[in-house]
Amino acid sequence: MFAVIYKWKVKQGSEGKFQEAWEIRTREIAEQVGGLGSRLHMADDGTWIAYAQWPDRETWEAAGKASSPDSDAKRMVTESIESVETLFRLELVKDLLVAEGDR
Repeated sequence: MFAVIYKWKVKQGSEGKFQEAWEIRTREIAEQVGGLGSRLHMADDGTWIAYAQWPDRETWEAAGKASSPDSDAKRMVTESIESVETLFRLELVKDLLVAEGDR
């Protein structure tokens, strides 16, 4: 398992548009290039953080090189942000995260 943590600065007033586009785009990435999904969070300072999972680093790297088709969601994300940064690329060592249905 491989994970990537992204940080976005969203334009003021574009938060709803960003959330909608992020959700659609995350589903597109899963369907088109093998991503395993993502979780979106808002930090205390107002930045948006996402944790995205991939089967392995190779799949993530190949997805980055693939010429994915333009989509409305991809354009909406780009239009609603001031910046995006890849904070961390992470190899899974141990997994103790409890899924909601497993409680």
